[in-house]
Amino acid sequence: MRFMIMHKNDPQTEAGQPPPMELVTRMGAFVGEYAKTGRLIDGAGLSGSKTRTRLVFRGGRSTVKHGPYRGEHELPAATLLLKVRTREEAIGWAERYGKILGDGELELGKVNEPWDIGLMPPPENPPLQMLLIEKAELTEAGGRSAKQKAELTRLKTEMAKAGVLVRSFQLKPSSTAKRLVFIHNELKVLDGPFAESKELLGGFAVLELSDMDDAIGMCRRYAEILGGTLEIDVRLVDPDDG
Repeated sequence: MRFMIMHKNDPQTEAGQPPPMELVTRMGAFVGEYAKTGRLIDGAGLSGSKTRTRLVFRGGRSTVKHGPYRGEHELPAATLLLKVRTREEAIGWAERYGKILGDGELELGKVNEPWDIGLMPPPENPPLQMLLIEKAELTEAGGRSAKQKAELTRLKTEMAKAGVLVRSFQLKPSSTAKRLVFIHNELKVLDGPFAESKELLGGFAVLELSDMDDAIGMCRRYAEILGGTLEIDVRLVDPDDG
């Protein structure tokens, strides 16, 4: 089974503070265990909201708001990793994506690169990686129409041919999910479906795991490395995403 493990943003990241190198080292070793066995599919951390852009679509019009801002409707339905030259280019693709869906909300968040967390000097003119997050509205209420699915498939194919789309994941509704609330390493498990979270997504990992219990066990270690007090959503990835 394929799971997306999503942790919420923290005050240090929101303030633009790089993580301590000890944390980077421990998380690297932890993630490396899953990478070596082929269970790690994808993963990334996101910068604070000052690097993000929110797009709201209503009645055929879109409103673009740049961060910093607080979380509002933070329940992802899908994620697309984009590689672009500028944030404006990413916004252009996101607007096309959002117009297919109709009323709804998207967010673009800058992905943390190795040079953002002090692992190496920045290269000259690096590409910009942005995570496009589709907020759950239609998908929680019953899914997309056949027309929307066909148009999104065509757009994603165009994005891939242009070298913009790196990866995409469609998530199953939150009724199949778990929300893990850790306070000083003590865990409380909440069953979905969920109301929309107010906490911005701080990072994610996509892994092949045997079942939900395996995912929760993995999250216990993940949470301990991140300080033991945080919120994590465990969502099933839709195998029929295509």
